[in-house]
Amino acid sequence: MAEVSIDQFTAARADGALVVDVREPAEYVQGHVPGALLVPLGDVPARAGELPTDRPVYVICASGNRSLRAADYLGRAGVDARSVQGGTSGWVRAGNPVVTGSRADAS
Repeated sequence: MAEVSIDQFTAARADGALVVDVREPAEYVQGHVPGALLVPLGDVPARAGELPTDRPVYVICASGNRSLRAADYLGRAGVDARSVQGGTSGWVRAGNPVVTGSRADAS
């Protein structure tokens, strides 16, 4: 399991990286990285098989703690999971956009 900076995550996301948000639904609807798939931390074990094993998966939460736990679990399940250091809070502090509501994208 690797931990990546906001800058590394921003570059990977620009290249089409898969983003998994492991916060709770109420947190997700308040603002999430555009395109992020919601998989609450408690659901990660049951849904790990839905994630690809042939490319990196970027895991994000509010600050980076839950994403570290999720990325560790996913790594043991064969997923190349990378935790985003600083989480969604760091993403916002860096001036990046968020989407509100339950849809992954604003569209």
